[in-house]
Amino acid sequence: MANTVSAPRGTKDVLPEEVYKWHYIEATARAVARDFGFRELRFPTFEHTELFVRGVGDTTDVVQKEMYTFEDKAGRSVSLRPEGTGSVVRSGLEHSLFNGTLPVKVYYIAPNFRYENPEAGRLREHHQFGVECFGSALPSADAEVIALASEYMRRLGVTKVELNLNSIGCPECRAAYLEKLREYFQSREEELCSTCRERLVRNPLRVFDCKSGQCREVTNDAPKITEHLCGDCAEHFDKLRGYLDDFGIAYTVNPKLVRGLDYYTRTVFEFVSTDIGSQGTIIGGGRYDGLTEALGGAAVPALGFGSGIERMLMVIEKQGGVIPGAEPPDLYIALADKAAETLAAKLANELRRFGIAVERDLTGRSLKAQFKHADKLGATYSIVIGGDELASGTAQLKNMRVKSDPQTVKLDADEIYKLIRGYSFHDIRTL
Repeated sequence: MANTVSAPRGTKDVLPEEVYKWHYIEATARAVARDFGFRELRFPTFEHTELFVRGVGDTTDVVQKEMYTFEDKAGRSVSLRPEGTGSVVRSGLEHSLFNGTLPVKVYYIAPNFRYENPEAGRLREHHQFGVECFGSALPSADAEVIALASEYMRRLGVTKVELNLNSIGCPECRAAYLEKLREYFQSREEELCSTCRERLVRNPLRVFDCKSGQCREVTNDAPKITEHLCGDCAEHFDKLRGYLDDFGIAYTVNPKLVRGLDYYTRTVFEFVSTDIGSQGTIIGGGRYDGLTEALGGAAVPALGFGSGIERMLMVIEKQGGVIPGAEPPDLYIALADKAAETLAAKLANELRRFGIAVERDLTGRSLKAQFKHADKLGATYSIVIGGDELASGTAQLKNMRVKSDPQTVKLDADEIYKLIRGYSFHDIRTL
């Protein structure tokens, strides 16, 4: 037997018996986004590489190490999308979304691609729910986006999550801070890993992202950005915290939090769970007021977040959360006689047209095996059609969920529908 082809490392199939969990996450995300006034945006899986180099930043690990980049047949450099924000901004600029009434509030549910070591909840192809808000520089917008993230987790039943919050300032106050930070790290350069020594020249903030225990130790005594904010940035951060206090959203100010992308300004935040190990961030985001300019557009203040669906599912399962099961079929039509096949097919087709989920045997099972299959599917009702039923024009409709006597029903789609739904679909037609 020839060897089968397996999925690439770092990717994962979502099988039919598991996909209902994804439907639940996605439906919750869409409902919360709608309630906060966000509308869906869809964008390509790949973009011109320049978009991410200019937007995400050429000093980041994402651009330097993790992107899937290749040349197309015309010799143009394109990359699979490593994150969603760049694509949202590119789409907004290309289609003049920011030229109309502001704010523009969009969300997306899409895969991202990063070439990194696969780990629990973080695959090379992973899926993300993200929201982006354009057109408001007010701290109330920051608070609303964070509140959306908090409400998303509340509806999913996720608990024991810590919100880490920081401000990394604006380009003006951050420039002075970076000089102080560079001086501090240079004084302890011997203690830094080789990667962080290179980061000192281009962007010393990246040292805070290092996973090395030795580098983390060095950052403990580093100057804190929150102590070097300009007046406007400090006021913005104070007002944001006031809103979160009013909302009852607990948080911890973490001066080391910088996030991993270069486009962030002012507010950065992460919701972290300890239930999925050391890499426990399940929602991360912040403000990126300069990104539209960096990508060639006019200045538009903006902020957003991304939340990995795989990680969120892991947290829900680790915490023992309840995910509603897949919807079972309404009706299973079993055949006691092959002569009934034509009628069974006709009834199934008519009932499906009016929203009744119907399963029937397509493999020639015995009647006993058909009922086992109906039980496995969790069908709510079952009906058996054979020679006697064809002769009488009636059958017995049985509720598989409750102990009750079967009901005699005509072999007519409308009559069956009426017993299942409690009203006739002919009644619907006259409404």
